[in-house]
Amino acid sequence: MGTVYGGRRHDAHRFGNTLDHFRFDAASFRCPIGGCGAVLKLIFDAHCRDRGVVNADAMIDHTGLHISDPKKSRAFYDEALKPLGYSVLMEIPREHTGGLTILGYGIAPVPDFWVTEGTPEKPTIHIAFQAKTRAQVDAFYKAAMAAGGRDNGQPGLRPHYHPNYYGAFVRDPDGHNIEVVCHLPA
Repeated sequence: MGTVYGGRRHDAHRFGNTLDHFRFDAASFRCPIGGCGAVLKLIFDAHCRDRGVVNADAMIDHTGLHISDPKKSRAFYDEALKPLGYSVLMEIPREHTGGLTILGYGIAPVPDFWVTEGTPEKPTIHIAFQAKTRAQVDAFYKAAMAAGGRDNGQPGLRPHYHPNYYGAFVRDPDGHNIEVVCHLPA
């Protein structure tokens, strides 16, 4: 049996015999709300990261969009995503892309947001990045606007989504709706 914690079910058998797999002192790392015997998610994530798995619970591994002007878009995304800890982690060599610019942004070690030179999608794309704090949302908005973004919703609560939904929306150089959201209370 498992216990629900943080919206996810902790089950010692979900990944085989989890406790034996980690070889930790199980008594020291119990689920904080019950006796399910599962290790804390942070420990599981650290274990997976050490083995090249960045977020074992993520449903979406990576996403991206097309941009019309690589130089302009790179300048925008380099600054707008910096408050979240994002940077260009990979630039695919042009000899492998037919001469197109393809940039992979993320938090090391793995890029999860790709921008590819080409005809931007119509209608434009909406991508939301998750922030750890409301201050990061504010910093994103300020940086994105300074980098040439267009306002599509100033930082603030959006209680029609849920009581703690704090987000900001900016249009990138191609009109894509780029959002940063924090779901935690202030």
